[in-house]
Amino acid sequence: MVKVILKDIPDLHKLEVYKSNGGFETLKKVVTSMSPEQVIDEVKKSNLKGRGGACFPTGLKWSFMPKGNEKPKYLCCNGDESEPGSFKDREIFERNPFQFIEGALIASYAMGCVASYVYIRGEYWKWINIMEKAVAEAYEAGFIGKNIFGSDFSTDMYVHKGAGAYICGEESALMNSLEGKRGYPRVKPPFPAAVGVWGQPTTINNIETLACVPEIIKNGGEWFASIGDPRHPGTLLFGVSGHVNKPGVYELPTGIPLMELINDYAGGVKGGKQIKMVIPGGSSMPPLTREECMNIKMDNESLKEIGSAIGTAGVMVMDEDTDLIKVLIRISHFYFHESCGQCTPCREGTGWMYRVLKRIDEGKGRQSDLDQLISVAENIEGNTICALGDAAAWPVKWTIRKFRDEFQKKIPKEEVTLDVKEKVHALRKSPEYISNNTESDNKMVLEMFGNVREDVEEKRFSGDE
Repeated sequence: MVKVILKDIPDLHKLEVYKSNGGFETLKKVVTSMSPEQVIDEVKKSNLKGRGGACFPTGLKWSFMPKGNEKPKYLCCNGDESEPGSFKDREIFERNPFQFIEGALIASYAMGCVASYVYIRGEYWKWINIMEKAVAEAYEAGFIGKNIFGSDFSTDMYVHKGAGAYICGEESALMNSLEGKRGYPRVKPPFPAAVGVWGQPTTINNIETLACVPEIIKNGGEWFASIGDPRHPGTLLFGVSGHVNKPGVYELPTGIPLMELINDYAGGVKGGKQIKMVIPGGSSMPPLTREECMNIKMDNESLKEIGSAIGTAGVMVMDEDTDLIKVLIRISHFYFHESCGQCTPCREGTGWMYRVLKRIDEGKGRQSDLDQLISVAENIEGNTICALGDAAAWPVKWTIRKFRDEFQKKIPKEEVTLDVKEKVHALRKSPEYISNNTESDNKMVLEMFGNVREDVEEKRFSGDE
């Protein structure tokens, strides 16, 4: 089994061990004997696609950076890893940090970046410390800094701590956070390659994406393109969690059957139970039914064909006893909490979905709520600056569509009358309000508002202001 990143080499996280296994030799080859264009062409040949969720071709993304040195250019390495169900990047930080560093340096050379910023989510204190130590060691060894390997290439690298906000996994919000601003996504265009961090040309790549680069340059783009599904080649770090016997991160070729991943690598479902639902790529991806799981392959193109996506390859397995309404409430509450509030559909819609789902779970739902939830989700989807709106909408929309009977079981057969809190004063004298209150309450309200009305009318006709 080919392993590109999580190789079976003891102590590979140590610089001396990494160097003894050919570490930084590829960087030396790149800066001393290859042009930036040659590096980009090799990455294009590999058909490496971004591992952060969008699956955009990496070589093509690098080619968007403007040529020349009239402006400083930057590389942002996205290690925010805020997607629930995703825990692959921290495996790279812990088990093979120098391969990622080497990949980021090669990328910086290819695009002419004067510095790269490793953005890591704030809760990852252990891995932040690991990366700060690794970067310091790479500086001391001369792999980062001035005139690397005696060449004209110089670049710096910094580790930046995030504040733990989901939205900062979005590339433009990450750049705002890096600049010390609130993590608001930016309207595009302009795109980062034109106007990025500090207004300068910038490329943002995921940690796993960059960690693949040294092996691509070392072995050739065709070699990488031959691994796994040709439409989405290479290996992926599958983070398997949920009701499995052996949760963990497994590096496997793309296109592996989902049931092989679950049964042969993750040890099967706990207690020998049946699968009810699987989320294939982190909590924001549309879920799969048991029937869909039986034949699906784990690559982005195969999942797109059935209306889902690979995302961050965070596979969340749920058995037959799982209460999917409680799962969806938890997911919806997360996105409601993490919405930055910049876009009205997301700011308001995420709260609506969470509250309606919670009401259904409490036995106060109505059959019309299910279609209403889908409608709200579809009004969020595609109508926000960034993809957080989609991330919040997809789980609600597709879980209800695929598992509608699960929700209908919790909805009472009798129509539920909902309490309306804090009615406006004008409604308090309506027949509906009067019929729902006691006679003494109604008398008191009518007298109170009647007296106010008489006072107003007297003043109006007497000419008093």
